[in-house]
Amino acid sequence: MLEACHISSGMEAAVDLANTWKPVKGEDTLETAEQLQEFLADHPSVGWGSGTGASRRLTRADLTEVRALRETVRRVLEQSSTDAVAAAALINDGLRRSHATPVLRHEDGRWWTVVAADTDRCAAHLAATTLSALARVIATLGPTRLGVCAGPRCRATYVDLSRNGSKQYCTRTCAHRASVAAYRSRHSTS
Repeated sequence: MLEACHISSGMEAAVDLANTWKPVKGEDTLETAEQLQEFLADHPSVGWGSGTGASRRLTRADLTEVRALRETVRRVLEQSSTDAVAAAALINDGLRRSHATPVLRHEDGRWWTVVAADTDRCAAHLAATTLSALARVIATLGPTRLGVCAGPRCRATYVDLSRNGSKQYCTRTCAHRASVAAYRSRHSTS
């Protein structure tokens, strides 16, 4: 159960990281070291706050590394359902570059594994958390569970954990917009 919680928070961090770039609107909410600090504070599962050097001030170099990771994470989420081999290569390369290794942990009487970075770079910790979570989804549920919203004015990413694996939209709001647009399109010929 602990492992499932860690994987879930890793998936959330991956999707949130990818979605800091909004390509349709051209908005980027990860432009400064302060915004990166806020992102990391909102995602404690990354492990940056647990004796990893989190007390040091984040720099422009940290931001550059995390933005490069964001591009990798986003490409994995975009490509996984159409080119799983390329997505796997991106994950493997990212984990290798972050010096990520599996670690066996014992907590509350249970044993579980987590992938952790062996360096104090925040991008490495973020890569270990997000990329290993996406790898678990692909290995467990299949590569089609990672995707990009089908909404025409949205390119947000998502991880589909539904029972039947049929998710097409990032949120109910986008699904509703598409439904309303389809309804209006069908009834506009009247």
